[in-house]
Amino acid sequence: MQKDGEAAASPARFFGAEVREARKRAGMSQPELAALAGYDPSYVSKVENGAITPDQKFIDACDAAFPEMHGWFARFWRDSRQWNPSYPAWFEEWLDAERQAKVVRTWQPLLIPGLLQTAGYARALFEAWQKSEDADKVERDVVARLDRKRIFDAPVPAALIAVIDETVLHRQIGDNQTMREQLEHLAEASVHPNISVHVVPAGVGAHTGLLGAFSIADVEEGIPRVVYLETPDQGLTSGTPSVISKIVGIFERVRSEALPRGATRDLIREVVNERWKPESPAGASPATAGAMAATALK
Repeated sequence: MQKDGEAAASPARFFGAEVREARKRAGMSQPELAALAGYDPSYVSKVENGAITPDQKFIDACDAAFPEMHGWFARFWRDSRQWNPSYPAWFEEWLDAERQAKVVRTWQPLLIPGLLQTAGYARALFEAWQKSEDADKVERDVVARLDRKRIFDAPVPAALIAVIDETVLHRQIGDNQTMREQLEHLAEASVHPNISVHVVPAGVGAHTGLLGAFSIADVEEGIPRVVYLETPDQGLTSGTPSVISKIVGIFERVRSEALPRGATRDLIREVVNERWKPESPAGASPATAGAMAATALK
């Protein structure tokens, strides 16, 4: 475990430091842990440096690789969600509505909805949006985004109805692996009884949803309380009845153009297999990948 005074600035940094410590105690190299966990060595390096948030598969692999820690990695990552994430002031009103909502309806013509994003996908977005080279700020933003998913862990979890445009499945955010993991996660999430994902096929063409992204928080199913409208600068939360009525109408029209849940999952998996095929490690060329493999064997 980390020594006193060496606490990390974020859950990912703390987790990474513990992975490094456990690996060194076991006399294991980064390539060896990577091979054991089924990842590229660069992934292990990034986790240990706190540069990325580990996914659940890697967390479970660490518990399997270091049984003497008695499942510490999974327990820590679960408990780390209690860390207080930071949100911009203008987002707090929507966040409060989202936490109280029985049903959240969201439309996204450009990106995977925040409640369904993986850490890698969210990180790629925050890195593109940040105005300074502040890795800690990006990490805090990723943790905060993932923390919002706690609405699905409540005794009576919120329901999510997410409608996205098909172009979202093809827009590259991060590398191929990031997109593949994100869409696989999206397909898996859509099986959850409280989560419905629907895709509007590209063949629909022009429709009213292309005007912009938004979300609706319903205090009871079909009874909207507040809407959240995305803008290039910052989001706008509104409880004005006329605005809510208009946005609900747009959502229902867009939803009517979307595929059913099963057909949506089929389309997502088709895009994963055809558009986001596995690459050589870290998207490397065959020559580079070969060199990396040779280095790992030394």
